Amino acid sequence: MDRNVVIATILTALIMFVWLWWLAPPPPPTPTVRDTLQAAEATPEDVLAAAETPATTEELLGPLTDTLLAAAQKGQARLITIETDLYQAQLSTKGATLVSLKLKKYNTYDFETPVQLVDTTKPGALSLVFTTPASHLVDTRALYFQTTVSSDTLRVTDGPVDVVFEVPIGTGRIRQIYTFAPDDYEVKLRIEQEGAATFSTLEGYELVWNGGVPFAERDRDDEARHSGAFARSGGELEKITLDRNRTEEKRLAGQVDWVAVKNKFFTAVLIPSGETRGAELVGERLGEPEDPSYWEDYAARLLMPRPEDGQVDEFRLYLGPMEYFRLARYDLGLYDMVDYGWDAFEWMTRPLAKFIFIPLFTLLGRLLGNYGLAIIVFALLVKIALYPLTRASFRSMARMRELQPELEAIREKYADNPQKQQEAMMKLYREKKINPLGGCLPMLLQWPVLIALWQYFQQSLIVRQQAFLWAQDLSAPDPILHLPFTIPLYGDFVAGFTLLMGLSMIIQMHIQSAATPSNPQTKILTYIFPVFIFAIFNRLSSALNLYYLCYNIFSAIQQFWINRSLEKEKAQAAVDGQGDRRAAQKAARKAAGPRARKKKARSRR
Repeated sequence: MDRNVVIATILTALIMFVWLWWLAPPPPPTPTVRDTLQAAEATPEDVLAAAETPATTEELLGPLTDTLLAAAQKGQARLITIETDLYQAQLSTKGATLVSLKLKKYNTYDFETPVQLVDTTKPGALSLVFTTPASHLVDTRALYFQTTVSSDTLRVTDGPVDVVFEVPIGTGRIRQIYTFAPDDYEVKLRIEQEGAATFSTLEGYELVWNGGVPFAERDRDDEARHSGAFARSGGELEKITLDRNRTEEKRLAGQVDWVAVKNKFFTAVLIPSGETRGAELVGERLGEPEDPSYWEDYAARLLMPRPEDGQVDEFRLYLGPMEYFRLARYDLGLYDMVDYGWDAFEWMTRPLAKFIFIPLFTLLGRLLGNYGLAIIVFALLVKIALYPLTRASFRSMARMRELQPELEAIREKYADNPQKQQEAMMKLYREKKINPLGGCLPMLLQWPVLIALWQYFQQSLIVRQQAFLWAQDLSAPDPILHLPFTIPLYGDFVAGFTLLMGLSMIIQMHIQSAATPSNPQTKILTYIFPVFIFAIFNRLSSALNLYYLCYNIFSAIQQFWINRSLEKEKAQAAVDGQGDRRAAQKAARKAAGPRARKKKARSRR
């Protein structure tokens, strides 16, 4: 292999190592009692008790002394439970707000506790915030609403069900109507305000989602990196994350298509049907990533104009999983919240994931009935699709190997003159019609595909808690051995698919080196790359490791096959060349025959 190719390969490996090291998550901390509460262990009695605690309400919402609110500040909180096939929601008459929403088809990392979308440490997820003419800030979570619903539990089976809340404010009133539908994660919200000019200023009001989506995965730090608050304005995605800053906020003006908060796999989205004044995203980091009680708190606000009398503001709330096909139906770019790498690559990686990987992988999963098998077949299909690039790369490297003796002769001849050496090499490349980077360029063209797959398998909801062989959850690591100590960067366990993937890479490199002349510069890569694999991939998703394991196995088989084909072609070319030489010699003898006989006859005379 040419020195320039080796240097390019080493630089590419170093870039990959730095990138993977930067993304590698630290060991997961032990869950705490607060985590358990946030993961939906709060009972209805706990929620009611929290709503009735004056100190908590004053601390979060501040005291309300405006006379307009006197009638609305008295009452008793009552919970109304909404049961659908997909979730169980709880609304409180204090605030007319969601105090719980548990998904029935998704559990947290313990495989038992339902995923909770509401931060139950707060007095409610949804609220209206406005300022009275007396300059008092009002959060409706501090007000007691009335409802016509007499039952404590409503089951949504045959059709939509409305839950109406109403509260008087001075001579006006606020009415909130929630509409729940069967087999749908969307909840509709209608807000009616009568006499809004008597209790709010011209600034209008804010519809707020309070709190981020509680963590549901074991690796909290990894989930924090995929969490944030988002908005879409002017066709562009706006977001705040707390990767570097303890607090962050962003304010947008004008029309906003939606605002949302999300964790790694689940989201809560507010979609207005009418005009907006803007939006505000706020985030705060509580604790440090290594702290067991680490938490990221977010708020997403839609800034709404003050409605005219009789005007109704309508919103759609999507409260559920980051499932691509469900989100794509809105045609609002909701799936753009999923990160697909740096902006320099995202213009390639995101379309690959959305239009090729997700539909194809979903189809394979449904056909095969097991997503582990789907990953294996998927890796085979990707390898087949990339075969032309791989074959071109191997052919170029084979031609470079044949050129090595002449290149070494040039290096020895011009050992003291690098410029002459380079000129002679380039001249040789032109004469032989060989591109010295021909072996690297096809490999580099595969990188967008590999990066897109890297991001996809780490954030793919479809493999979450899907089992294959010894892996219980393909979206998480697959420990086969727990260590009594923690190794920096590596962790405190050995992941099975990571171990097999590293071994497959060693085998693949040995097959490659068998067809390449011994070179210390390339031989060292055989030992460096597996170390990178064991150190960095150990805590990544087992789906990603299974994919690369299969990809390496198919690559080794493909490489062995191509090497055999190239050897046969070379042997056949040698036979053809030898045959051509014999034919030429025979033709020369045949043409020279008459002349030789005449010459011999003259010599006898």
